[in-house]
Parts: sequence; C-alpha cells; structure tokens
Amino acid sequence: MATFQKQVTYASINKKLKRNGLILRGGFTQERQTILLIGPNEPFFWEYFRNSSEYKDTLPDPMDRWSKRVIGEIASDFNSKAVYPSDGPPYAPFYTWAVLSKNAFVSPLKLLVHEEVGLMISYRGALILERSIELPVTSEKSPCEACNEPCLSACPADALNLASYDTDACKSYLGASTGQDTCFKKGCRVRISCPLSPKNGRYEDQTRFHMKAFLKL
Repeated sequence: MATFQKQVTYASINKKLKRNGLILRGGFTQERQTILLIGPNEPFFWEYFRNSSEYKDTLPDPMDRWSKRVIGEIASDFNSKAVYPSDGPPYAPFYTWAVLSKNAFVSPLKLLVHEEVGLMISYRGALILERSIELPVTSEKSPCEACNEPCLSACPADALNLASYDTDACKSYLGASTGQDTCFKKGCRVRISCPLSPKNGRYEDQTRFHMKAFLKL
C-alpha cells in the first residue's frame, strides 16, 4: 500500500493523462480530498480523439463517451473517482472548482480565464482523490489584471457583454454566412481575442465539431 501511495502524485497522474491527449489544469485540496481538473492537451488532444472508436462510430455524444472511457480508466489506475461536466442534473460545480484551483479566474465577461491557456480553457473531467497530494504552486493572480481586455469588444454578434450572454443571438450569428466564415470555422472571437488563447490552439475541424455540438443544444 505504501508503494501505491508514493505513486499517486500530481506528476504521475499528469504523465498518464498526457499519454492520452489530456492534461491537468490545476486542483485543490478540501476536507482531505484532492480534486484535480482535467482538460484537453492542445494541440495533441484532437488527434487522440479523432482516432478513437467513439469518434468513428457515429453514435451520439462521442467526445463525452471518449472522455468517460479514458478518464474512467485513469481514475481506476489511481484509485480515485472520475466526475464529468456532462453528467447531470445536478451538475458538478466545475466553474467553482476551477476558481478554487487558483489556476483559473473569473474574467470581466464572467467566462473562466486560465493562467496558461486564457479563455480557451475547458474541462473534460475531474479526479477526486480521498487523500491530500502536493499541488504545484500557482500565481494566484488573474492574467486579466495585466490585460487591456480585448475580449470586451470582440463578439461580432454582440451576444456576450458585461451584463449577460444572449445564447439566441450567438446561435443566430453562427447560422448566418458571416458567422460560418468567422466563429464557426475559426472559433469564438471572444475566446480567441485573449492574449493567452493562442497557447491552446485548435484545428479548424475541431472548432467545427464543437460549434456543431453547440448549435444542437
């Protein structure tokens, strides 16, 4: 048992995730539990997913099913519990968890902004360990503090502002020819406008995959 405990580290879990196109995006310890947040390791993630059986079988929700299979296996390897943002209601509080990790922060538009990948942050799941493990030191300072906030005026549909998010306006723009040539193919203009977002670049077919899923909601 002592040997197994020694192997359960942030680095060892991260190493296993990276072998599957994923990466740890921070974590926190609370009441003797450690919660670790898992995101895509771009730009490698898309190739791992696109070569999976879930992507090729034409069944619904391929990325959610892939995430559950891959993260579920890794959770079992480290004697932990896997949790997914797609499961609910009730849904796990990923937004709150991200802020508690002190790797992600609330941006002026209320979207999460991550200290490494900016507004392109997303989570495929989380691991809950019934133990405390050492976590990397974080800056605990939002990248927005040293930014001129281009995100505030980046939305071409005027759907996202300080007051609210107009989902209908966003979808309407994406369905129009202009939206097809911009956000639908190249990604959300707001998210891309963040100076940190280029570190989390996506392929064009990957962006289209996510946009199609969004329009079906």
